[in-house]
Amino acid sequence: MTIIAREADVADASVLCGAGIDVLPLAIDDSWVRDTGPTFLIDGSGGRIGVAWRFNGWGEKYAPYENDAALAGRLLDRLGVGVRPATVVLEGGAFCSDGEGTLLITEQCALNPNRNPGYALSRMTEVLRDLLGVRKVIWLAGGLESDETEGHADNIARFVGPGAVLAVSPGEPGDADFEVLSENLDRLRAATDAVGRTLDVRMLPRPAPRRVDGRMLPQSYANFYVANGAVMVPSFDDPADARAASMIAEAFAKRRIETVPAQDIAFGGGAVHCITLEEPAPGP
Repeated sequence: MTIIAREADVADASVLCGAGIDVLPLAIDDSWVRDTGPTFLIDGSGGRIGVAWRFNGWGEKYAPYENDAALAGRLLDRLGVGVRPATVVLEGGAFCSDGEGTLLITEQCALNPNRNPGYALSRMTEVLRDLLGVRKVIWLAGGLESDETEGHADNIARFVGPGAVLAVSPGEPGDADFEVLSENLDRLRAATDAVGRTLDVRMLPRPAPRRVDGRMLPQSYANFYVANGAVMVPSFDDPADARAASMIAEAFAKRRIETVPAQDIAFGGGAVHCITLEEPAPGP
């Protein structure tokens, strides 16, 4: 495991993380490496390359972001992995893949004028196919109203196996996210993946809405991280925590489930998946 830290924070991070954790000094503006780091791709022979997305602070919302915009290229250079420069503005948490040629992404994020003005759905679909090597792009409508990223897929729907998706429940009519999440469910249930399978869509519960300093927190159990042998599941001190962890455990029967208190991370704007980034091992 490797932790990225600003050079001034390396010593403290090393002490706090303890033995066996590498701390890599790199200039960063924020902690959301899922969004600012590269998207790793592998070929059939174990070769690796990283897609370096253009990054503009989630639609020019947060500045400065110059270090975050350069992070993917700098990290790939340190790892000795080739770079595939992206032609579009996007973040790694904006989409989810099944690893078999199918991608989930929202129109709200990828086609947003604050990222890619003038892009039509058909044009962006071709860009994603070319950059990521996917064969099928399933377009969802949008994301959580409380999510400042404007529709990242990792907060609403995740592949958990071939043809299987865990999707966030829309809740009840009148809830802030009911209409958009219901539309997402309709699209998922009508879709097929890259090999023609109808998707098995399972419903994830939602924690109760929580406001801090007048701001709604973007709490979502879909923001879990799949590690080697384990799945890190966010918890929010909510009655739905146990049910969500149980559903994710059922989906990943061969991995142990580790719950991670995520209220503080949610206050920052994300959860466990947002602050992590997997790197595939090289070789066959």
